[in-house]
Amino acid sequence: MSATPADAPPPLLRLPKRRGTELGLLIGAVLISVYGYIAVGLAAENTVPKDAASYGAGLGVLALLAHLVVRFRAPYADPLLLPIAVLLNGIGLVLIYRLDLQTPENRAAPTQLVWSTLGVALFIAVVLFLRDHRLLQRYAYICVVAALVLMVVPIGFPAINGAKIWIRIGAFSIQPGEFAKILLAVFFAAYLAANRHALAYTGRKIHRLQLPTGRVLGPVVAIWLVSVGVLVLERDLGTSLLFFGLFVVMLYVATGRTG
Repeated sequence: MSATPADAPPPLLRLPKRRGTELGLLIGAVLISVYGYIAVGLAAENTVPKDAASYGAGLGVLALLAHLVVRFRAPYADPLLLPIAVLLNGIGLVLIYRLDLQTPENRAAPTQLVWSTLGVALFIAVVLFLRDHRLLQRYAYICVVAALVLMVVPIGFPAINGAKIWIRIGAFSIQPGEFAKILLAVFFAAYLAANRHALAYTGRKIHRLQLPTGRVLGPVVAIWLVSVGVLVLERDLGTSLLFFGLFVVMLYVATGRTG
């Protein structure tokens, strides 16, 4: 029998890579950050900072390296995530530089650029060696336990500026909660992905709002409440609000329900 047009396989759908869009947004993010750096120098000292070019070059090289790794290793990745991260990091460096002008004997911007470099290196390592992000789903509960431990540990250390979010040993200091954010994001993503249909299509309906069952939503709400409770005890209310936003946004992404 000869094949008819109806028997022919459907044409393959070619997804757009949008790496050019990402590169353009990265250039914009770096330029905005450099402009902010220069604007702070002009406003505070009426002169362009001497290290503005090196600052822009450093941030640009980091952004370009990250972009090249994404282009060749994850060509179908979302083109917005990396530029947003670079822009937030660049604005953060500008704000730290503004504070450094008031404390020239204790400059933090160069150190922050070193931490930014380390962050990009870790990002590149994850993109290169984590071949399938779905593998993280196996370690969802390990991630949430580790996150809660990281958030509890600073309670045993002295408060800094009224908040117990730092571990300080001699000249070394670190905020474990920054790593807890990533681990909680992994847990939320894994749990919500596994239960997305139950969250979206089961439960009690009140008017036009459908509430998921407590059996499905309960565990993730409990983990979120414990996390926020620990942060309240540590007097870190800003991070508590961030965790709330993380929880709500990921719940919406998983279910697609604005309610």
